[in-house]
Amino acid sequence: MDLQLKAKTALVTGSTAGIGYATAKQLAAEGAEVIITGRSLSRVNEAMERIKKKIPEAQLKGYAVDFSQKDSIAKLLQSEPEVDILINNVGIFEPKEFESISDEDWSYFFEVNVLSGVRLSRHYFPVMLQKNWGRILFISSESAVQIPEEMIHYGTTKTAQLAVARGLAELSKGTQVTVNSVLPGPTKSEGVEGFVKDLATQQNKSVETIEQEFFKEARPTSLIQRFTSTDEVAHMVTYLASPLASATNGAAIRADGGVIKTIL
Repeated sequence: MDLQLKAKTALVTGSTAGIGYATAKQLAAEGAEVIITGRSLSRVNEAMERIKKKIPEAQLKGYAVDFSQKDSIAKLLQSEPEVDILINNVGIFEPKEFESISDEDWSYFFEVNVLSGVRLSRHYFPVMLQKNWGRILFISSESAVQIPEEMIHYGTTKTAQLAVARGLAELSKGTQVTVNSVLPGPTKSEGVEGFVKDLATQQNKSVETIEQEFFKEARPTSLIQRFTSTDEVAHMVTYLASPLASATNGAAIRADGGVIKTIL
């Protein structure tokens, strides 16, 4: 299927690994020009090289950006004042007991997970409306709906993303600009894979056993009973970023493996 993404420019935040990298790779494969961003230029260059090996014709640009800093985001916007597609993917997570989450932790999580997307959308959304075409996607989480007791600050930021996305979608009424959220479930990203391997070593168990125990105890409502791959999530994101998804706006689309039990 041709997703009609040729000649489109896409900015993917936090795209040197995980869902962001998988999304950037798929957008590039569909012919979009993709802007790769990460914490360091070395990681950005490494990600671009990996994509180029798989997709020699890929059109890529790269920037080192600290998405917790508004000045760093401002520099990116000066360099790339216009895009067709904005994927607000960058995010951080950390298991932590509620009483140990400091004000500084709360502020930092909101800066990265919420305000980075707000700042970028505040710039690009009016440009998209003026052109009468654009896609903004927030990569939220099933934790936005089912707040994890071990990461209340993380879950709260993911809920906030849903609110921002829906509010922006209301402002796109009657245009060809859409704003949606994607809710991945537990995903085998770089960080999660490392965490599971460390647990397996500590407990002298196999990675497979740790994964089975996680879904039995921590995410028993999962219907697929396994971690989602980053590519599986990226398939959904790439489709929603395309002109073919023109009838989907203001939605929170799940790629969660059935973890969320509610129908709506």
